[in-house]
Amino acid sequence: MPGVFVAVGALLVALAVDRWWGEPPARWHPVVWMGNALERCAPWVLPSSVAQPADMRDWNAFGRGAVAWLALAVLVVAVAGVVQGALLRLPDLLAAVLLGLALKPLLAWRMLRTEVLAVEAALQDSLEQGRERLGWLVSRDVSQLTASQVRESAIESLAENLNDSVVAPLFWFVLLGLPGAALYRLANTADAMWGYRGVYQGRRWEWAGKWAARVDDGLSWLPARLTAAALALVGGGVPPRALVREAGHTPSPNSGWPMAAMALALGVCLHKPGVYALNRTGRAPQTADTERALLLATNGLVALVSIALTAIFSVALLRYLGGSA
Repeated sequence: MPGVFVAVGALLVALAVDRWWGEPPARWHPVVWMGNALERCAPWVLPSSVAQPADMRDWNAFGRGAVAWLALAVLVVAVAGVVQGALLRLPDLLAAVLLGLALKPLLAWRMLRTEVLAVEAALQDSLEQGRERLGWLVSRDVSQLTASQVRESAIESLAENLNDSVVAPLFWFVLLGLPGAALYRLANTADAMWGYRGVYQGRRWEWAGKWAARVDDGLSWLPARLTAAALALVGGGVPPRALVREAGHTPSPNSGWPMAAMALALGVCLHKPGVYALNRTGRAPQTADTERALLLATNGLVALVSIALTAIFSVALLRYLGGSA
């Protein structure tokens, strides 16, 4: 594990690089590499010729999905561990900078903000352009969404991905270093590509992607609730009972938490037609709510990073006091 100075420095460098430079080119992006590896494994995990009934338990597909995921996880953790180990042999300042550069591609706060703002800007031009731009951000069918539903989907994606793309990778970095952050991004990417309940791109992923979906659920469980708590706090004190109630309305055990916190903090209703409605009595979101949502997300992230830094320094202080006693 990195020392206190290196860990704090790496975290701050990663956030600074994300703020000022954004994403590296795709050919150098480790999350893109993970996606390419998962895509190459997909035909073996679930051949397109396999067409099982929706209610059939396909344990063979489940096993292949689990084996492929575990193999990639071992590779990702091993590579990240080797990189971190090599960097920690360098002087602390250089190690912090280079470790921060290695951590940066595993989080994507600037890109998330940019995409949400782009949806709102496109929506101001026309509903069709808003739908098209939203299609870059979400995997659902956007062709029939109203202007309000386009905005709701963008705000939902902001809240959900605040956890998936920023908070959770940082959470696992603080706990387990670069291998922890890399493992989480593999799990989240695998869930996004394989964790479908129905047919996707000619393959029925219900069982083949179940392992990937469940691991992502487990790794996201605590970060999602921390994200929701931060949004609730900076949003003016969302009642905990209301947050718990609304979070339970979504099929996902995790994504409902930050989305519900955002809906309650903004006073709007966020819903996916035919699936859920969060803060049902809230109003429809307006243009200004997108900016308010981004401000809440920014403040929530700042609060969580501050807590993480405090925790790191507190642990370091306790170790120092224990060693000097």
